[in-house]
Amino acid sequence: MTLIKSISGIRGTIGGKVSENLTPLDAVKFAAAYGTWIKKQATKEKVTVVIGRDARLSGEMIQNLVQFTLVGLGIDVIDLGLSTTPTVEIAVPLEKADGGIILTASHNPKQWNALKLLNHKGEFLSGADGAEILKLAENDDYSFAAVDDIGEVTKNDAYIDIHIDEVLELSLVDADKIKAANFKVVVDAVNSTGGIAIPKLLKELGVQVIEMYCKPTGHFPHNPEPLKEHLSEICERVVAEGADFGIVVDPDVDRLAFISNDGEMFGEEYTLVACADYILSKTKGNTVSNLSSSRALRDVTEKHGGTYEAAAVGEVNVVTLMKKNNTVIGGEGNGGIIYPESHYGRDALVGVALFLTHLAEKGGTVAALRASYPAYFMSKKKIELTPELDVDGILATIAKTYKAENLTTIDGVKIDFPENWVHLRKSNTEPIIRIYTEAHTQQEADVLADRFIAEISKIAGLH
Repeated sequence: MTLIKSISGIRGTIGGKVSENLTPLDAVKFAAAYGTWIKKQATKEKVTVVIGRDARLSGEMIQNLVQFTLVGLGIDVIDLGLSTTPTVEIAVPLEKADGGIILTASHNPKQWNALKLLNHKGEFLSGADGAEILKLAENDDYSFAAVDDIGEVTKNDAYIDIHIDEVLELSLVDADKIKAANFKVVVDAVNSTGGIAIPKLLKELGVQVIEMYCKPTGHFPHNPEPLKEHLSEICERVVAEGADFGIVVDPDVDRLAFISNDGEMFGEEYTLVACADYILSKTKGNTVSNLSSSRALRDVTEKHGGTYEAAAVGEVNVVTLMKKNNTVIGGEGNGGIIYPESHYGRDALVGVALFLTHLAEKGGTVAALRASYPAYFMSKKKIELTPELDVDGILATIAKTYKAENLTTIDGVKIDFPENWVHLRKSNTEPIIRIYTEAHTQQEADVLADRFIAEISKIAGLH
């Protein structure tokens, strides 16, 4: 079992030994460090933090530990209960709160949970801020409030509805066109909080909803990462129901994948491509995604006269570059849509509403829409790490070997070949090396990935 402490938060498996897993003591310690940091940042005497969680089985336990640790520090807590990551992100500034915590391990299986940490803008913390919190946690450098100064918990379960209202009010979301299109959609929300938010949004937009796994029980019916190999059931259901398409979200609803009307994957990478195509057709501007995302976004951006740039992997890195480049839409190729008119966070609700408007305007099928975009195919593989593996040394060797190519080393090693690319990096959330490749055919992408797996294995002496 595993506990991963990083600048983006703390993530681990439930149970086991302290400091090796996400135990109650680890949750309390890290919550105390974050609360202490928030109090230092705040310019007012009374500090407030918004907390929400996905539906995973350990959520209520971890939330109680975290929020009452904050209360013990003298911090007031606004408890959103079952919520989504983007809902908490919009709640923080609306509540004029000093920070926020989402209790979710995102796409990880049910044994995992995590604390995702937000600043007063409802955005993920910078690397420097995250490092400071880690230091506080390592040194047990916090002081709790006296009895007369402890915080209070206020429950507010209205924010998913508020979030939906915010989405419906976006200037490029056209509810009338969506209603007129009379769409029928299948939704797989892996029995987490997307099962509350997504069907509710769709019904507001006049969409006929067929629900799959939309009860927020936390019992994930399949691996919750929205990848093709986990989604055979909804692919079959879309065809069987004669639906226009399918919608899949991860447990905390910041990743979004579509199933085309023919039961094929629209492609997680193409969620952002399609939404960007729509936004750029209405609003001239630039786009940003991360180094592991498809070239298709670059192609679509340039078609509309904009400029594309890639950031290091990690939402905070994408957001930083989006702000610098005055980007009109951006995100991550894992199905994460960041639309600044709404907020600077990945938001599946925003993505659904933009995609529906785009489809209603264009007419035709989802399969035809997908076929209209540049054809790229990705391979996403990984190598499990062992303690003795010198990952940085391996990546440095690869970079040296390919120094004559178009090389980027801001986040692992990315090699842009003329017809394809490979990106090698250490994961921030799991003990693995990720190997992402993209090419004009799936076979070419897979062969390229296997080639680099073999090269890494040879360098590491794994075979």
